[in-house]
Amino acid sequence: MGRFLAPALLAGALCVAGAARAETLVLSVSQPQVLITSNFTGADLVLFGVVEDRPPGEHRYDFAVTVRGPQETFVTWRKSRVFGLYVNTDSRTFVDSPAVLAVATNRPAGEIADAAVLRREQIGLSRNIFLQRVGSDFADVVADDPFRLAFLRIKTADGLYVEEPNGVSLLAPSVFRTSFHLPASAPVGTYEVTVKLFEDGQMRAEASTVVTVRKDGYGQQLATFSEEHGWLYGLAVAFGALAVGFCANMLLRRD
Repeated sequence: MGRFLAPALLAGALCVAGAARAETLVLSVSQPQVLITSNFTGADLVLFGVVEDRPPGEHRYDFAVTVRGPQETFVTWRKSRVFGLYVNTDSRTFVDSPAVLAVATNRPAGEIADAAVLRREQIGLSRNIFLQRVGSDFADVVADDPFRLAFLRIKTADGLYVEEPNGVSLLAPSVFRTSFHLPASAPVGTYEVTVKLFEDGQMRAEASTVVTVRKDGYGQQLATFSEEHGWLYGLAVAFGALAVGFCANMLLRRD
């Protein structure tokens, strides 16, 4: 039995050693928290990363960075001509889609890995999964679906969805830098920044960090109150509007 146990222990040790030598990613973002003030016009964030625990030898690494904002529900409409007028006749609801989505790679994604790998890892706007309500079902449809294309077109035009095929700069074979812009219309919440490391068309490592976007001071308190007590906030706004209208009427009334 000892003759069989020793090789087994040796194989186990080799597996542990191989796992210990696997690449790991260490990330650092320039601004982990973004405060939205009254004069907020957007923010530019810089992300640095380095590959540690590299196996010996020469390596050509590729990096894919994806930033996903808070989830939201978005509806796209299709217009049709009815009695000479263009009206909304059909719609598609996108459920839990990221409000902000930015993708950056150090070279075009098609040169990093084959289509199946890129689709599985959701590298690129067209390869991300956008869950849609189709009738009573929830699914992602084909890439050239007109509602899906319209959804991406609208988000891209608003500056909320961005893809940069050469947006990652290699400072060294194992060190990279990239930046991404948060537009002024970016919603508050937690933004997940994910980096995937590729070599020879296969993903070797993955790491993520988060950026928190929140309103400053009183604005954050008011936003939190409106989310937690929506009905009370609505009543307060309605009574406030009535009070302003009443005061304006009293001041401007001519007897």
